[in-house]
Amino acid sequence: MKRILLMDDSEMFLDATRAALCAAGFEVDCVNDLAQLSQRRRMPADLVLMDVQMPEAFGDDVAMTLRHAHEISAPIYLLSSLDDADLADRVEWAKIDGFISKNVGLHAIVERVRSILAEDKKL
Repeated sequence: MKRILLMDDSEMFLDATRAALCAAGFEVDCVNDLAQLSQRRRMPADLVLMDVQMPEAFGDDVAMTLRHAHEISAPIYLLSSLDDADLADRVEWAKIDGFISKNVGLHAIVERVRSILAEDKKL
């Protein structure tokens, strides 16, 4: 079973996304702040999904730190309702794997996660 680490400051979004991903057969660890992330970042994950606009930090900054300072090798994707051009710029700046727009809805988020993890399996 593939494990996903999901960070977002919205409990409602975390609950809905966790439920959709779990129903699709994934194991999901949710965190909503930096303290929780610090406790769980050593847990293995096959994919990290990171909200961008959080009260404590910007997700692209946190993602960049996870990838480059903590050497997290799992794919890291921003998950946000910001416009695609802004997200693409943030992904390039942070040198992470990509983004998923929250605007596409939960079904499309689940399908994109399936696609990402299938692609990662081929590598």
